[in-house]
Amino acid sequence: MMLIPTHHFRDIERKPEYLQPEKCVPPPYPGPVGTMWFIRDGCGIACAIVTWFLVLYAEFVVLFVMLIPSRDYVYSIINGIVFNLLAFLALASHCRAMLTDPGAVPKGNATKEFIESLQLKPGQVVYKCPKCCSIKPDRAHHCSVCKRCIRKMDHHCPWVNNCVGENNQKYFVLFTMYIALISLHALIMVGFHFLHCFEEDWTTYGLNREEMAEAGISLHEKMQPLNVSSTECSSFSPPTTVILLILLCFEGLLFLIFTSVMFGTQVHSICTDETGIERLKRKNQPRERTGSWQSVKETFGGDFSLNWFNPFSRPCQPEIPSDKDMVRQVTSLSDTETMEDPSEETKDEDSVEVTDE
Repeated sequence: MMLIPTHHFRDIERKPEYLQPEKCVPPPYPGPVGTMWFIRDGCGIACAIVTWFLVLYAEFVVLFVMLIPSRDYVYSIINGIVFNLLAFLALASHCRAMLTDPGAVPKGNATKEFIESLQLKPGQVVYKCPKCCSIKPDRAHHCSVCKRCIRKMDHHCPWVNNCVGENNQKYFVLFTMYIALISLHALIMVGFHFLHCFEEDWTTYGLNREEMAEAGISLHEKMQPLNVSSTECSSFSPPTTVILLILLCFEGLLFLIFTSVMFGTQVHSICTDETGIERLKRKNQPRERTGSWQSVKETFGGDFSLNWFNPFSRPCQPEIPSDKDMVRQVTSLSDTETMEDPSEETKDEDSVEVTDE
């Protein structure tokens, strides 16, 4: 069977000091499976803390400003359960996206001994990352924040303090989906709360003495809405309640738009089997792509089930390869990769073309 030649364009960096395999430090002994992954980046940690703070602020306003003071217990219980469940799933998805290895390539495996052990045949080449000194599989990209090459890297998200790659893309998609849902739910509840309170309790709070006398309302009755037991709008004063609700509205609207766009972008990337980096580069890089439904099943973990929406279930992902598996994997991918060579000055500084033989 004849193979149709394909052309791949790969980024390379022309830094001679990184091109020598002898300078690569052998990789450390691999840690146990399930070892926690955490990126020590100040900006990412701050963004993750802000994310949790905003979700907890929404939780506070929904519970203590809108639901608990309400006398409609069925309304409060149903909305409280739904909102808390979505908030829990959102935070759980955030933790899984942040603490899961996104698909890091073994660091420092591009040693002279390892490359020689591949026993590359004529026409077979491998690609080496000059920054983390590792054999770089196809569709892997180096992240300057994580300081590692990540398989199927989509982008580095500071809100989850991690890269979005082949191992944690499911958790990131669930995080954006659940944040969008709780934002929409909060906005709907705020709308009903404003309508209810403006029609009933808050209409008397801003009346002056003449208007109160015409309505037959005493000063004592005017101050009754400030009493927790006398109102079902809020346990706070109307001005404080309005400020809290307006802040929640602004937060909910902002994150509804942002996470909805991110969710749609991620679903599109999964269905087209094209990462965000590959889409942004827009290079002429034909390759075999999996079907859209197959790509979705690989990302979310098998056939459609409730586990697709469960942040505690693992997606379909390959096991961490051993050295022998890495040799076979690199050999199988080597027809579409290239080894950096600083002596080839005739090639473009930003890319190199490889033709399968």
